[in-house]
Amino acid sequence: MEPLAVYVHFPWCVRKCPYCDFNSHPLKHTDNFAAYCEALWRDWQQQHNDADLTQHTVDTVFLGGGTPSLFGAEHMHTVLDRLGIHSATEVTMEANPGTTEHASFADYRSAGVNRLSLGAQSFQDEHLSKLGRIHQAQDTLSAFEQARKGGFDNINLDVMWGLPGQSVDEALADLNTAIALGSEHISWYQLTLEPKTEFYRRPPLLPVEDTLAAMEKYGLELLAEHGYERYEVSAFARQQRYCQHNLNYWSFGDYVGIGAGAHGKLTTSQGDGLSIVRTQKASQPRLYQQDSALTQNYPVKEAERPLEFMMNVLRLVQGVPRQLYSERTGLPWHTVQASWQRLEKQGLVDPERCATTPLGLRYLDSVLAEFMP
Repeated sequence: MEPLAVYVHFPWCVRKCPYCDFNSHPLKHTDNFAAYCEALWRDWQQQHNDADLTQHTVDTVFLGGGTPSLFGAEHMHTVLDRLGIHSATEVTMEANPGTTEHASFADYRSAGVNRLSLGAQSFQDEHLSKLGRIHQAQDTLSAFEQARKGGFDNINLDVMWGLPGQSVDEALADLNTAIALGSEHISWYQLTLEPKTEFYRRPPLLPVEDTLAAMEKYGLELLAEHGYERYEVSAFARQQRYCQHNLNYWSFGDYVGIGAGAHGKLTTSQGDGLSIVRTQKASQPRLYQQDSALTQNYPVKEAERPLEFMMNVLRLVQGVPRQLYSERTGLPWHTVQASWQRLEKQGLVDPERCATTPLGLRYLDSVLAEFMP
């Protein structure tokens, strides 16, 4: 049986955050969670049959959103039971600390969720308010404590830096709080202004470059000092508690995406080469539920594959073995060799592995520009 990753999207939130560019929609009283779970089941059945996934076993599941924790544990149990997870499956659920009253963490744990990702973002109420979050710092502290009592021994905390009006000391204070809680994993990432967001239309005043550089420098030092290994650009883990689901993404692996707006990627053999297809579902929950089996397919052309591969694997600090390039793209290494040699001479990439040097990781956008089709 071949391993398979599954992403499940839950599209509703209590309120849309001004920086968020994910497919999320304010919850209405008419939204029916049970009906949505039935739509997920139809979606899964159709994709499972179309892609002939009978020889695959589900090894990782990511329940993302939106706000999955708006859904009760009984809904999660239904979804996971139908996916056919096994005892070794890593099942991650995102949770907003402001919505965790909808079910006990022990119930989510019993339903099959074994990894939790809490969207803390900050531990300072002033910054949470500026970010449009519906929770306060105490909610995150309480949610973390309840998750531990509920049986979770693998918890990630999402923490943002470079927030509007944030000082270096405030950014480090947030990190120190996350570290003091003892989470196994911290996703520490910079706030960026994404198109189609409220912050992009009405940009807040962000810290200047020198302040951002200091936040990054001292933040990385702080995480390393406390035993958090940086294994991806913005992912840090203790004792190698890496997110296996995300490692699959970053290794240009395949995954099935179900749910409103969900994306997927599937590879099949085709003659002497590979066919790589990206999939996408309807974004609007109403349209998705009307025909959840409908999937849009977008073939990844050979000319696009070098950049797509590098955009993922070069985010990993250790990168991947070179042979994975051919295995995952169906292309020989010589299709990128000239670009790689130019980057190698500049000290930006590793001469042995498909990986950047520390300098190359710092200037990753410049490295990736070499692989533009």
